[in-house]
Amino acid sequence: MKKSRIFLLAACLVAASLALQGLTAPVQDEAAKKAEGKEHLEKMIEAQGGRDVLSKIMDMTSTGTMEMITMGMSGSITMYTKEPNKMRMDMEIMGFIITQAYDGETAWMINPQTGVAEEMPEQLSEDMKRQAMGNTALLDPDKMGISYTYEGKEDIEDVEYILLKQTFADGESATYYLHPETYLVYKTKGKSMNQMGVEVETETFLYDYKELEKTMVPYVITIYQDGEEFMTITLSDFKYNTGLEDSFFQMEK
Repeated sequence: MKKSRIFLLAACLVAASLALQGLTAPVQDEAAKKAEGKEHLEKMIEAQGGRDVLSKIMDMTSTGTMEMITMGMSGSITMYTKEPNKMRMDMEIMGFIITQAYDGETAWMINPQTGVAEEMPEQLSEDMKRQAMGNTALLDPDKMGISYTYEGKEDIEDVEYILLKQTFADGESATYYLHPETYLVYKTKGKSMNQMGVEVETETFLYDYKELEKTMVPYVITIYQDGEEFMTITLSDFKYNTGLEDSFFQMEK
């Protein structure tokens, strides 16, 4: 497996939990957009389980399978997150084990060809840092330097989805498409880096929501790059609060 493919996989998996413009509503001033954005954010939080429930989730482990359509590869994946900003993914693909993680300060990965841990390239590192922000990014965005604004609505197959823009401290952003009735996230839209190091438009669709310990979680995630289906992740198991240690996310020596 070439190194470029490894970095491509890293970029696309980060795009998958980001979890990332034809508007029908008139443009509002920034203050009004932020005020309405907070209202929609609260409804999204409530749809996912509510502040009280989400605030009690300290870590999460999810397992499943992944299929990279354009690359003709498939494998298994386990994703770990810990509040407020730690993340790790372990994948097995074609007999190779790939690990990617962010420990709150450093984004790193294990090169399956050498077995050596190395820091991620700058752009992937920044993407991983943003992706590692867990429920704190929703419950206390000011603490994370994040703002939310209402960006109108977009009609998709006769459903007018609510557009909620999430802007990070570094100026990067992602747009959540919220279902007008359930307020669950239908998709996210943003940018990611492809295998050539070129920025592409990335859409991540979230399907098959199920209730888990008073929260709603998607069990199927499909990623498109520039309109072409790239990857589908099908999750089979979620676990909350297993007591993940900080050291589990730190770069291996």
